[in-house]
Parts: sequence; C-alpha cells; structure tokens
Amino acid sequence: MTVGFYSPMPPARTGVADYAAALLGELRRHGRVEVAPRDCDVALHHLGNNGQHAGIYRRALERPGVVLLHDAVLHHFLLGQLDESSYIEEFVYNYGEWNRGLARDLWHWRAASGSDPRYFCYPMLRRAVESALAVVVHNPAAAAAVAEHAPGARIVEIPHLFQTPGLPSPGQVERYRQKLGVAPATRLFGVFGYLRESKRLMTILQAFDRVHRELPETALLVAGEFASTDLARAAEPLLANPGVIRLPFLKESEFWLAASAVDAAINLRYPAAGESSGIAIRLMGIGKPMMLTDGPEAARFPEGSCIRIPAGPAESDALREHMVLLTSMVEVLRAIGLRAANYIEEHHRVDRIGNRFWDLLSEYCT
Repeated sequence: MTVGFYSPMPPARTGVADYAAALLGELRRHGRVEVAPRDCDVALHHLGNNGQHAGIYRRALERPGVVLLHDAVLHHFLLGQLDESSYIEEFVYNYGEWNRGLARDLWHWRAASGSDPRYFCYPMLRRAVESALAVVVHNPAAAAAVAEHAPGARIVEIPHLFQTPGLPSPGQVERYRQKLGVAPATRLFGVFGYLRESKRLMTILQAFDRVHRELPETALLVAGEFASTDLARAAEPLLANPGVIRLPFLKESEFWLAASAVDAAINLRYPAAGESSGIAIRLMGIGKPMMLTDGPEAARFPEGSCIRIPAGPAESDALREHMVLLTSMVEVLRAIGLRAANYIEEHHRVDRIGNRFWDLLSEYCT
C-alpha cells in the first residue's frame, strides 16, 4: 500500500514539522510512504491551528483519510482562513443557528482571540473530523473535543512521539551555560517554543522576578519567537529584568544544548487548545522536570513525573512556590526527571508510535 503523508515539513518553524519528520522516518520502515502525493491508498492529514495547514485542511475535506489532530482547537486557524460571512456560517454549522449572534461578536473581537477563553471554548472541529476515516489525538482533552463535535467519529488516542536525540556532552553543556553567563551553582529554568499569550509568559516572568529577588542564584532562559507584536511589547520590560536570558528561535542542535543546560522547564497552557506539547515531551524524555498546567492534556502523566500548576488565580503563587522548592531540592529535581524519562521511554518512543500508526493506516487498505 501507499500512504500519503500531508504535513508541514522542515525547515518550517513549527513543532508539527519536527514531529512529522520523525514520524515519516519511522513509517517508512514499515512500507511505502510518500509526502503529498496526488494519489494514495490512504492519507494521513496533519491538522494544526495555523495557516501552514490550509492546503492540508482543504484536502482532508475533499478526500477524507485519517486525521492527526495536533491541536483540538481549529478556531484560530479558521479565523485566519475565512472572511466574515464564511466564518459566521462555519460557526453556525458547528454550533447551531441560535449562535449566529455570538459568531458575529467573536468575529468583531477576533483581535483578542489569542487570550480570550471564548475562542478556545468553541474549537470548530466538526467539518474536519466528521468525515474522517479516523481521528488520531494525543490526549483525553482532544478526544473529548472531537466526540463533542462528531459523536460518530472513530477516535484513536496515540501518545505524542519522542525520538531520542544525540545529546551534547557534559563539557559542551557546561561551556554553553558559561556562554549564557550562568554560573555552575545557578538554578536555570527554561521556557521554549513559540511565545503566545496562552503560554502564560507574562505570569512566568512576573513569578520569576519574585523568585530572583528572593534567590539571586536563579536564572530564566526564554527561547523562541513571539507570535504577536502586542505580547512582545508587553513582555519587553520584564525580559530586561535581572536573571532573564533571552534567545530567539533555536535551531535543532542549539535547542538540545539549551534543553540540556536547564535544570527545569516551564510549559504552561491557558486557555488550552487540547494539544500535547512536543516541547514538554522532548524535555521530559531527556529527564528534565517540567512544570505543566494541570488539566486533561497532561492527565496521562503519572504522579511524580511532572509538576502540575493550577490554572486561574492560584497559578502565579503556585509557580513561584515550586520554583523556590526546586531551587533547593536537588534530589527532588533528579527524581522527577528520572520518572519523566522512564515514562516517556515506555509510552512515547517513536518506534512504538510508528507501529500504532501503521497498524491503524493498514486497516483502511484492504
């Protein structure tokens, strides 16, 4: 059989492209897989919440196959693809004629869609998932969103993959920390990936500022591109605070240097889009303690393998308290990182994920 593989691919600056490259290599160990062929026996469509998926989305509607839903909220994607009239009709298609007025309001206030919870409460998935042969999701939150929009859809939960990297040597990591100006005794926290409002960067920077005033031997590395100029302007004064290290988008080799250099990482999501963070899986896979927003997106991670931060009013204080604790409790850091790495090795290893995808795709080629 021939599998058609439709996804953004490197060098596109997106976690989906990195994921796709790893999965493609693994699937090709099983059989014939072509990237974006005109015809195939079964298609695997990677769908995410940005414009790079526009052509793939259209093809998934025209020629249904297996959909891999990287984000369980496509609302922002559709805001960027549709005009006002088409957007309102699409919203009504998902949520009924009685919500036409709400659709008009959401279109009018769309500039706030990156942080307004209403845009995350209405994922607008129905058209993408109702005709798919099967919908692959990475976590229970995404599965629930799909079931709500298409009760008859076949939903298959397959964990986000982890491909073991070639890690830098301890000496290389030490030199990299020196290059960043981080002393050996300094506890370095890290934030990686695209910096958008929902990743809670302002809260993280404010909490770290409180930590650093109390514990000067701490530092925060913020690496990645801003998704909006508004957030970049708002964060600029806090990024200039003592102890904050700012880096741009990191190429693969430097990403693993930076990931290896941090003592713990922060990957918050609110409002959440039902996504499983590839950054979180990568860092947990190499044994780094992760601070994650407590929610169904992280429900599969066992206790003791990550640090759960509540969303809402308690978020900032909880984040500060855990950063302070991790600064002084070296053995706890190591234990959390070890549990994380063991769990990722058992459940997310790329060869196991590839087997599950191939088995699923094979069902539709008789």
